[in-house]
Amino acid sequence: MQPTIGRIVHYTLSQQDADEINRRRTHRVTRTGNDARGGDVYPAMIVRIFGDTPESAVNLQVFLDGSDSHWATSRTLGEGPFHWAWPERV
Repeated sequence: MQPTIGRIVHYTLSQQDADEINRRRTHRVTRTGNDARGGDVYPAMIVRIFGDTPESAVNLQVFLDGSDSHWATSRTLGEGPFHWAWPERV
C-alpha cells in the first residue's frame, strides 16, 4: 500500500522520542499523560508524504496516551523504533 494523507498508522517510539515527550511533559504545570517509553506503539496520522512510492518517508502526528501529541518527521515504513507500520487487519 502507498501512504496517503489522513491515513492512520502505528508508530513505534524510540527512546529519544520518549525522552523528548517526557521532558516536555515535565515542564508543564499540569501533567498531560502517562510516561512514554521507547518501544511503545501509538496511532499516528500521516500529514505529509515525501515521494510517491510505498517506501516514501512521511511526517506523522502521533496520538499519545494523554492530552498532547508528538510530531514525528521524516519517518519510514518498517519495524521497531523510529518507524511506522500499517495496522494489522482483524
